[in-house]
Order: sequence, then structure tokens, then C-alpha cells
Amino acid sequence: MTETRDDPLIPRRLTDPRPVVTIGTLAWLVTTAVVLASGERWHAALPICLAGLAVGALGFTLFLVQRAAARRGSKGAQRGLS
Repeated sequence: MTETRDDPLIPRRLTDPRPVVTIGTLAWLVTTAVVLASGERWHAALPICLAGLAVGALGFTLFLVQRAAARRGSKGAQRGLS
């Protein structure tokens, strides 16, 4: 007996990583600005803020590379990116 499952499609707005990556990176940018403005009080947190910015930039870069590969039809690219 073979059964076919018709899974519902997830709405596009829930699968798009751009808003999450953008908001996260902007949050780290604001946090970095606050740490820099506070002077010596929070200077130990600056490396963490810079790492957060770097991870956000890396995540957005990986998304852009994967999307470009998906658009050109590369076999190793993720599916569903447009």
C-alpha cells in the first residue's frame, strides 16, 4: 500500500532568511555602537559585538552565494532560494 503525503507548502515569508539575518546584524551594529559610546565601562564586550557583526556578514554572504548558485542552476545549490 503506497500512500502519498501532500505536505502543505510553507509560506515564503517564513522561509526567507533575509529579514532574520538583517535584523540580527543590525542589532549587533546597534550594540557595537552602544559599547563604543559607553567608553571603558563596556570595553570587554567589544570583541563579542565585532564577532556578532562578522557572523551576520558571513551569514548574509553565504545566503547570497547560495542564491546565486540556485539561480544559475548549480547542482550543489540549495533548492527553494529565489
